[in-house]
Amino acid sequence: MLSENTLQFLDDLKANNNREWFLENKKRYEAFKKDYQQLVADLLDVMKPLDPTLEMLEVKNCTFRINRDIRFSKDKTPYKSHFGVWLSSGGKGTNRSGYYIHVERGASFIAGGLYCPEAPDLKKMRKEIAYFYDDLEAILAAPKFQKEFVDFDRNESNLLKNPPRGYEKDHPAIDFLKLKSFETSQKIEIESLTKKDFVGQISQKLILLKPLNDFINRALTSEE
Repeated sequence: MLSENTLQFLDDLKANNNREWFLENKKRYEAFKKDYQQLVADLLDVMKPLDPTLEMLEVKNCTFRINRDIRFSKDKTPYKSHFGVWLSSGGKGTNRSGYYIHVERGASFIAGGLYCPEAPDLKKMRKEIAYFYDDLEAILAAPKFQKEFVDFDRNESNLLKNPPRGYEKDHPAIDFLKLKSFETSQKIEIESLTKKDFVGQISQKLILLKPLNDFINRALTSEE
C-alpha cells in the first residue's frame, strides 16, 4: 500500500513541475521514493511465488526514474507526475511481456502483454498467432480473464485496416493478426493503492495475465 502523502506529493509535483520546487521538497521526494520502492518490494514478495520467471528481479529492475527525458519533447517539464511498476523476466527495456501498474491521478491502470513491438518482434508474434491461435483464443476465453480483461486493447492506432503482408483476409486469426500491439489493461482507482489489501488484491488480478505473458514470451524467444 502507499501512503496518502505519496499521492499528495504527485499532485503537488504536477502543479509545481519545476526544479526549484522539487529541490525545496527534496525530503518529500525521498519519502515518496521510499514508499514507491516498498510497494514494489511487497509486490515482488507476492508475485514471485505465483510466477517463478520473476525470481531474479530486484526492486531496481522494476522502477523508473522520476526525471523525464525531454531531449526530443516539446513538453519541457522536468519531472513525471506519475510512476510505474514493471515486472518482467526481461527487465526494463527488453523485448519481453510482463505486468505493469501505472499510478496517476485520474489515469491509473494495470496492464500486461507487449506494447508496440518493433518489426522483428511483431513478425514473431504474428507467426506464433498464425500457427497457434487456438492457444491464444483459449487464454483470452478463460472465465477469470474475461471477467477482468476481456480482450486485447483495440483502437485505430494499434489496428491495421488490411491484413498484414503474407496473411489472407480469411485467416481464422485475422482479428489478432491485424494488431500492432498486444496489451490488455484495466483501470483502477488511485485511492485503492492506499488500502492495506492492495498488493494482495492487485496481484490476484495481475497473475491472470500470466498465460498471456507466457504465450507472448514463447513467441519472442522463438527462432526464426
